[in-house]
Amino acid sequence: MKCVIERNGVKVFGKAIHALARIGDEIWLDPMMKGLAMRSVNSAHSAYACFLFSPLFFQHYSPDTGPAQDCGTVKCKLVMKSVLPLFRCLATIERNVDSCQISINLPDNRVIFQFHCRHGITKTHNLGFQESEALQAVFPSHLCPNVLKAQPRLLGDMVMHFPVSQEEITLSMSPLRVNLKSYYEDESDQMKAMHTEMSLDPSEFDYFQVGVDSDITFCLKELRGLLSFAESHGLPVSAHFGAAGKPVAFSVDDMVLEACVVLATLVHPESRTPSQATEAQAPAALRCGGVAEPPEGPCEADAGPPQAQGFPSAGELIASSQGSPVFCGAALMREFTRTGEDSDRLRTPRYTHRGRGITTPPSSKVRSLLFGAVSCEQGDGCTSMLPSLACSSDTEDGGEERASGEL
Repeated sequence: MKCVIERNGVKVFGKAIHALARIGDEIWLDPMMKGLAMRSVNSAHSAYACFLFSPLFFQHYSPDTGPAQDCGTVKCKLVMKSVLPLFRCLATIERNVDSCQISINLPDNRVIFQFHCRHGITKTHNLGFQESEALQAVFPSHLCPNVLKAQPRLLGDMVMHFPVSQEEITLSMSPLRVNLKSYYEDESDQMKAMHTEMSLDPSEFDYFQVGVDSDITFCLKELRGLLSFAESHGLPVSAHFGAAGKPVAFSVDDMVLEACVVLATLVHPESRTPSQATEAQAPAALRCGGVAEPPEGPCEADAGPPQAQGFPSAGELIASSQGSPVFCGAALMREFTRTGEDSDRLRTPRYTHRGRGITTPPSSKVRSLLFGAVSCEQGDGCTSMLPSLACSSDTEDGGEERASGEL
């Protein structure tokens, strides 16, 4: 691979490396027929960025590395600390550098950066690389229900109000407003830190599409690099996202380059689906009823105390807050004191319907997996390891037997 970047493009190329440096500690160079791609991913695999420069961006671009070498197989992984110093001072590069030539030397496993400066000065840097497959984010942004597109100046002014130490922010979107506020995980941080929140009207955006109301929380550090790159070149920024827990993609598109940053989001307890909320409430309602599971068929119980005393009979069903009948706990305890046979019969539904277990809601903080190449899909197997909110049947039975013995 060999490419030559002219003077005005060297600064743009350097700004892209600065944006990738905010993502991870390694950078991938992937020469392709459609252009040179530079990618980076953080150590937690929760942030991914890619810059694709088309052949029109370069003064000269040749992806071929040799007559017998397939250009699609050469993917160089470099250490970010070795590449970033070459483009550290962009103002000096813009003033002194006339062109930059980048080439890959396969026999020596070297990536060569040559800066042709004024007065005939040439600076050559040989950086060692490791041939490796580049990671790519598995995320179809065109399927996202919510889309925002705004000028970089607007987004830059919004982010400017948050302190540099702010790690995560929450973006809330509805048909009427777009809110952006700071997010703190620990309660101690909430007491010490300054809370910032701002609201924008949909008319402020170039494009505004709302499919579902959503509140997503993502890291701000990885986004600052892309916003700085877009603002320096006046490129609009688009955001594609959906519900909390799914990735959010920020992209920049131009005739000669494309840039995309994909970030994982947090799952908030209040953002669970209605089915998850119902499952979370069901165990608490059953505990209040005094019985782990109500029987499906009619229950034949002996005659209990008179209704005038304020206690229903043991076989009477009382409507719960969830709309399903449950037994009265007080009436059952009175039946336990009468005969052991009746108490055993009343406890039978507890074991008969154990198969109708209640699914516990997922963890309140789950980071989305973005990279199919390095992650595995976690399905129902993971949720089975979560702690159950319902009390153990054996524990309840033991408490009832002890109560019967004492009475």
